Amino acid sequence: MPPEAPDQPSEAPDQPSPRTIPYRFERTADAATLQAEHGGLDAGEDSGVEVSVAGRVMLVRPQGRLAFATMRDASGAIQLFATKAATEDFEGFTRLSLGDWVGARGRVVKTRRGELSVQVQHWELLAEARRSFGDKWKGVTDVETRFRQREVDLWANEHTRDVLLLRSRMVSSIRRRLEGLGFVEVETPVLHSIPGGAQARPFTTHHNALDMGLYLRIAPELYLKRLVVGGFDKVFEIGRVFRNEGISPRHNPEFTMLEAYWAYADYTDLLVLVEQLVSELAGELLGRTTITYQGRELDLAPPWRRATMAELVSEAVGAAVDVHTPAAELARRLEGLGVEPHASWGSGKLLLELYEKAAETDLWGPVFVTDFPAEVSPLARRHRRDPALAERFEAIVAGRELANAFSELVDPDDQRARFEAQAAERAAGDDEAMVVDEDYLRALDYGLPPTAGLGVGLDRLAMLLADVANIREVIAFPTLRPER
Repeated sequence: MPPEAPDQPSEAPDQPSPRTIPYRFERTADAATLQAEHGGLDAGEDSGVEVSVAGRVMLVRPQGRLAFATMRDASGAIQLFATKAATEDFEGFTRLSLGDWVGARGRVVKTRRGELSVQVQHWELLAEARRSFGDKWKGVTDVETRFRQREVDLWANEHTRDVLLLRSRMVSSIRRRLEGLGFVEVETPVLHSIPGGAQARPFTTHHNALDMGLYLRIAPELYLKRLVVGGFDKVFEIGRVFRNEGISPRHNPEFTMLEAYWAYADYTDLLVLVEQLVSELAGELLGRTTITYQGRELDLAPPWRRATMAELVSEAVGAAVDVHTPAAELARRLEGLGVEPHASWGSGKLLLELYEKAAETDLWGPVFVTDFPAEVSPLARRHRRDPALAERFEAIVAGRELANAFSELVDPDDQRARFEAQAAERAAGDDEAMVVDEDYLRALDYGLPPTAGLGVGLDRLAMLLADVANIREVIAFPTLRPER
C-alpha cells in the first residue's frame, strides 16, 4: 500500500470547499454615494442601475428564499438583498458570518419596506472573519479591548470612526489655513543628538553605525527657528513628539504637535492667530463656535479673555501676588496647598506652581494666560516692560493647556545664560531641564529676527472638538502596557 501523502488534508465530504479569495475587486460605488443618489426611490422601485459594492457584513437575516445583510464600508451602510432565484450561491450568502468582508454586484432597488438595497446577483467573499466581533453588534464596551484592538473598536463603535475622521479633517484644515496665511510646512529631525526645545524627560536610543546615543525629539522648536535664521519667514511642522513621562487622560508618551514660527511678529500676533484658528475650525467642523464639552457650554468665538498669570493667581489665593512677591511668602502659600517647594525654586517657579495648583484647572475659558515668569520660560524673550517676566502665553480651554506661545528669545548671550542655568538644574537632578545647545547658539550668532513661536497640542484640540475626555480616544493606537 503506498504511503499516505503527509501534506494531503483530509476533507469531510459534507464540508463546503474553501472559497478562493480574489486578488482585487472592482468597486463602482460606496454606501454614502448610493444613499445620496438613490435615496429618493419609492418603496418597491428598481433604479435599473447596476453597481458593485464592498465592505464588511454587520448583520445577516435569512428569511426562507430571501436573505438580507447589512454591509458597512468606510462611508456608511447599505443593505444587500439576496434571493434564492437570482443570487449566485444563495446558500453560501446565508452562511456569511458577522464581520466577513464581501463584494457584491447587482441593481440598486428599494425594498417594499422602503430600505435602499443592492439586489445581489453575484457576490464574492473578500476576507473571512475568523474572530468574532460579538453576537449582536451592540458595540465593544471593554476599554482595554477598545484601545488595544482598535480595528475591532472601529467596526463595533461608529463613534470611534467619527472621532478619528474628525481629527483627520481638523489636521487637514489646519494645514490649509496656515498655508493660506503664507506658512510653509517643513520637516525637521526626529532623532536629536541632545534633548532640547522643551522641558521634558526624553526617550533615548542608540545609533549603531555612528556608535552614539540619540534622543527622540521632545519638540522641533530649535530646528524650526534655525530655518527662520536661514530666511524662512513663516514655517510650521505637524509631527510626532515623544516625552518619557506618565500616562493620563491628558497625556500620551507620543503625541502630535503643531509648531509654527513667524518672523517679524510677537506673541500678541499669535494670540489673534490662535483664537481665530480654533474658532474657525469649530465653525467648519461642527457648524458652530459655541460648543458643549463634557456637558458644559464653551464659547470659542473671539475675542478670548486675556489675563496675566499674576492676576489669576491673585484671584485664586485671595491676595495680590506676582513674580516680585518674596519667595518665602509664595512658598508659604504653596505649602498651604499641600505642595512642598524645592529649595532651588525662585519666585518665578513658585508663582508657576501656585498657578498650576490653585488656578489652572478652574479656568474653563477660553482664556489666554499671559506674562509667565522668565525663570520658567528659558526660550522666551523677556517682557519689554518687566525683565522678570517673559512675553509668553498659554491658551487654556476647558481647564487644560491647548497652546503655548511666546516672543522668541533672539539674544545669543541671554540664551546661553538661560541654557547654562537649565544645565545647572539638570546637573542638580532635574532630568526635565535643558542642556546647552551649541548648534542652536551658533545659529543665533547669525541673527534671528524678531520672531513669534507657537505650539499647539493637536490631540487635545481634537479632544475638545470631538467632546471626549480621554486623549486615547483621539489617538488611533495609544500607548498601552503590553498584554501578559
